[in-house]
Amino acid sequence: MNLILFGPPGAGKGTQARYLVEKLNSFQVSTGDMLRNEIQNNTEIGKSIINDMNDGKFVNDEIVNKLIDKAISDPLKKNKLIFDGYPRSIKQAQNLDLLLSNSNQKINFIFFLNVNKETIIKRIEKRKVLENRTDDDLDIILKRYDKYMETTNPVLDFYSKNPNFYEIDGSLKIEQITAKIEGFLNV
Repeated sequence: MNLILFGPPGAGKGTQARYLVEKLNSFQVSTGDMLRNEIQNNTEIGKSIINDMNDGKFVNDEIVNKLIDKAISDPLKKNKLIFDGYPRSIKQAQNLDLLLSNSNQKINFIFFLNVNKETIIKRIEKRKVLENRTDDDLDIILKRYDKYMETTNPVLDFYSKNPNFYEIDGSLKIEQITAKIEGFLNV
C-alpha cells in the first residue's frame, strides 16, 4: 500500500514515516531528506536549491517531481511508498496521481497530522538541539510553516474528499499518533 503523511514542518511526519517503514516493510519518500541529500552531496540540484531552502522557500515543483518520479518508478518500491511531506501543492498532487496511475499504483491512505504553530516551535527548538539540522532555524521554520499553511490548504481540500483521508491531532504523544494510524490501517 501507498500512504501520504501531511503536516507542517515539525508535525512528526518523519517520525511516523520511519516507524511505518519498519512496520509495513515500505520505503519512505521524504522530499526534505531527498533535497538535503542533494545539498550534502553537492549535486547540481543541491547547488541550485540550497539558497531557497535556507530562506525557508519551497523548492520548485519541477525539481521535486523529478525526485518523486525516480522513487515511484523503482520496481522494488512499487506499492510500498510512504510519502512524507509530499505533495505540497495542487500541481504536485496532480503530478503524483499521474505518476502513480502510469505505474499502476494508487494512494491507499492519507494522514494529516494537524499541529498548531506553538507546538511546532517547541518541537523544532528541541529537534534542533537533538538532530542539529541546519534547516531548523526558528525564523526559517516560521516562514516554512506560514508558506506550508498557505500552499497546502488547497491540497488538503483536494484530498479530504477521499474516503481514506484521516485527520489526526498531531499534538498528541508519538505513541498515541502511531496507535491512531495503526487503527486506521488495521495493522
